[in-house]
Amino acid sequence: MEQQAAPRHFSMLRGFHLADFFTLGNAACGVGAVFFAMLYMRSGLAFHFYAAAALAPAAFIFDVLDGRIARARHQHSALGRELDSLSDIISFGVAPAALGFAAGLQGGWDAAALVYFVCCGVSRLARYNVTAEQLSGASGKVKYFEGTPIPTSVLLTGLLALAAWYGRIGDNIYGGVWNAGPWELHPLALMFVLSGSLMISKTLHIPKL
Repeated sequence: MEQQAAPRHFSMLRGFHLADFFTLGNAACGVGAVFFAMLYMRSGLAFHFYAAAALAPAAFIFDVLDGRIARARHQHSALGRELDSLSDIISFGVAPAALGFAAGLQGGWDAAALVYFVCCGVSRLARYNVTAEQLSGASGKVKYFEGTPIPTSVLLTGLLALAAWYGRIGDNIYGGVWNAGPWELHPLALMFVLSGSLMISKTLHIPKL
């Protein structure tokens, strides 16, 4: 019985296309970034912060490659699209939010801003998956994005890395801190609110290259 059951465990992997493994590389980078952000909070070592930030462009490279490989090999699938979205929300949603929290955005309003950002990312990806066929037309390719694509959050990660380089995270974070009612707000957290709001915009159309 055990010998018969063993191959079934790998049946899903056998169904993956080459592009799907690059998509999983994207997800792995995102998880690694979260781990390094947590390590930074414990150790305070700048290397851990920079490593978390560096995994964002690495995830972006995997994200670009998986699409190009899928198009080159004509291997588009519903599974691949779902894998891509799930990987993107880790690498370009949860990971930047974790890095922002590690950088010092730990006030109550900051946390609300980071949660809003992630929820916008989830909503934007879900909307894309639902409307992809509508937007693709006869060519089978989506011509434009509604709202900014979630990988644009690499700009936030880059901003945090730059702030760390100049020693402007933690107690010295850019913009300082405001006391707003019962909670604290670091103005830098508003960048996450702006990014999330642009992602869920329906009026902003960005051509897909």
